[in-house]
Amino acid sequence: MDHTFVSALILLLLVLDPLGSLPIFIPIMRGVPKERRARVALREVSIAFFVLLAFMFLGDVFLETMHLSERSLEVAGGVILLIIAIRMIFSTSSDSAYGAEPGKEPLIFPLAVPLLAGPSAMATVLLLSSRQPERIWDWIGALLAAMVISGVVLVMADRIRKLLGDSVVSALEKLMGLVLTAIACEMVLAGLKRYFVGI
Repeated sequence: MDHTFVSALILLLLVLDPLGSLPIFIPIMRGVPKERRARVALREVSIAFFVLLAFMFLGDVFLETMHLSERSLEVAGGVILLIIAIRMIFSTSSDSAYGAEPGKEPLIFPLAVPLLAGPSAMATVLLLSSRQPERIWDWIGALLAAMVISGVVLVMADRIRKLLGDSVVSALEKLMGLVLTAIACEMVLAGLKRYFVGI
């Protein structure tokens, strides 16, 4: 399943799921002074970007070291995305916020990793870089654009929830989950096709 810049950007946005992160992000940030929330959000997004960028550049080395094929990575990535998509569709407001400690300013955990740079995002950037390494600058641009959008959403988290309401945010997350389900199934089918047919 080859990607364009636009399709890679959409895929990364679906995987990063900034709207779906709001129910976790907002409670974690309540213990942070209001004047520092934007700075903390941007810091965590930047950390997540560099983590995913490292995975993108080390993707080929990782595959060679672990003796993994692109086909197995594609199927595994699709399965992970499918699990994430199912959680997005059937999630509830009582889901865990990754065990964040209340009253403490987050650093790396849980906002940068695993909320943004989680297993699904790592698998996605590994897949992009290993399938079409000649287009690495497109994938870096798509990742940067997706992170900028995610950063804007997280900085404006309180305003977005007040403007749209919890029900609309939840509905949008479930809609993105449905789209991500189709993408995940396509990735699995493409990997299986490449394995059995050899193309």
